Amino acid sequence: MQPESLFRALSDTTRLRCLALLVGHAELCVCELTHALALPQPKISHHLGTLRKAGLVCDRKEGLWIYYRINPDLPQWVTSILSTTVAGVQDFDPYISDATALSKMPNRPGVVCSA
Repeated sequence: MQPESLFRALSDTTRLRCLALLVGHAELCVCELTHALALPQPKISHHLGTLRKAGLVCDRKEGLWIYYRINPDLPQWVTSILSTTVAGVQDFDPYISDATALSKMPNRPGVVCSA
């Protein structure tokens, strides 16, 4: 991964908000990110696609649902930057409200996503 690709991905608020939530969870369904960020699904999917192309996230499909997670094969320097960045923004909005909205989401996927 090139540093420019990483920082380009982190420079967009929606992508950074998605990454901030993904860092704290094993994986999240697109519906969970849509709910937490209160943004339309196409916008979330577009930004997740950008993160996937940059190599920051991986996805898996289960039925109709797509789940995303931080790429486990990221170099240590990238993982360190993501961890530090998320720790630095977690006490600011919209990151606080995103985490709160996600934690209060009704019918969160456990077995099957219902959104």
